[in-house]
Amino acid sequence: MKAVILAGGKGTRLAPYTTAFPKPLMPIGDRPILDIVLRQLAASGFDDITLAVGHLAELIMAYCGDGSRYGVSLGYSREDAPLGTAGPLAQVPGIESTFLTMNGDLLTAIDYREMVALHRARGHVATVATFERDITVDLGVIETDDHEMVINYREKPTIRYLASTGIYVFEPDVLKHIQPNVRLDLPDLILSLVAQQLPVGNYAFRGRWLDIGRHDDYAEANAVFESHRDEFLPRDS
Repeated sequence: MKAVILAGGKGTRLAPYTTAFPKPLMPIGDRPILDIVLRQLAASGFDDITLAVGHLAELIMAYCGDGSRYGVSLGYSREDAPLGTAGPLAQVPGIESTFLTMNGDLLTAIDYREMVALHRARGHVATVATFERDITVDLGVIETDDHEMVINYREKPTIRYLASTGIYVFEPDVLKHIQPNVRLDLPDLILSLVAQQLPVGNYAFRGRWLDIGRHDDYAEANAVFESHRDEFLPRDS
């Protein structure tokens, strides 16, 4: 199976660490987060993996090599100018069947194999993995009608929503909707597919998922990894 890992971002929210260090190589426990992702994908049957790189690409390439340590064929697609999160997919060679795309800085216990299987069974052109989150609004929220009359007053309500995990499964036809060398982000690609009434599915994930994009998230990811290490790493890792 084919996977594309997006590893070209600058990770500005984790500055100053990411000024001289690519975010996918930030350590979680005793290894880079990208190492964990690659081991998970290899254990899930992905044997053809491309890293879409940009910022500090040489460091990522030097660490990961040709993928032999993971038992996979590992290639690189390098962007000369930032192309967003979807734009780099147009540059990846050899995509001829269902493939997985994900951010290279995610700590998750998602079942990639199950996600791909459900995507295929449902006949979708794209599937987005989502995670249910709650946000508490620390204010009293007023609702009014068209006549500016108060009809409801909720003190510090909790809002529940589905958040994208940054993990997607696509059919190769999706590439037709990405212009080469033109910046495009994955949310815009998904909205374009939906607008064209193409089948875009949801894979609801209820396990552990953390994005290490901010300092607080990074600290939490390290703590969670240390206490639940067996959930994230294959047994032989």
